[in-house]
Amino acid sequence: MRIILFGAPGSGKGTQGDILGKRTGFPRISTGDLLRLAVRERTPLGLRAEAAMAEGRLVSDEIVEGLVRDRIAAADCRAGYILDGFPRTVVQAEALAAMDGARPEIVIGIEVDPEVLVERLSGRRVCPSCQAVYNLSAQPPARPGVCDGCGAALVQRPDDAAEVVRTRIAVYLRETAPLKDYYRRKSVYRPVDARGTIDEIARAIALVLDPKTAGRTPA
Repeated sequence: MRIILFGAPGSGKGTQGDILGKRTGFPRISTGDLLRLAVRERTPLGLRAEAAMAEGRLVSDEIVEGLVRDRIAAADCRAGYILDGFPRTVVQAEALAAMDGARPEIVIGIEVDPEVLVERLSGRRVCPSCQAVYNLSAQPPARPGVCDGCGAALVQRPDDAAEVVRTRIAVYLRETAPLKDYYRRKSVYRPVDARGTIDEIARAIALVLDPKTAGRTPA
């Protein structure tokens, strides 16, 4: 089984991917994590990715697809895997099908109103010292502007500013609409309303995947 998590920035793909990984035993594969690891380990693909990023270029589909191809060939992916952040385009989706076309797949669309996403992301604050993450509305620090763990002053990432978030979401919606249509035509796209709590969204995803296990709590 291949599970693809599909959602805009701030929709909660990473959180739900971790929960889903515990529930299914499948590894969660994030292309961002793959890129960072490849660069850190100085692999051939990592060196090519690093060179592209150093020149201000986007990492090519060829490099990203190569990283995914190598990762899904690993032993822990034999039973299944969860993709987070890939594919992003129809071209990448077709490449994935060519890599591992016989495997059944399901695409979980984590759908949230764009203005809710703006509120979530623009309210995010991070600790530059210990990297702890807070949210002003959902998970605020005990003292405003101060990290609970180390006492450092919290900051807002530049790409979390409200207008920047709106631009990111608009680009995402524009560029991924064809991909959503692609998976709908394959009859594997399943939307999930992500307005609830983390646990409620996790139960909704579990219900989509297997109604018989929807009430089971992950280990």
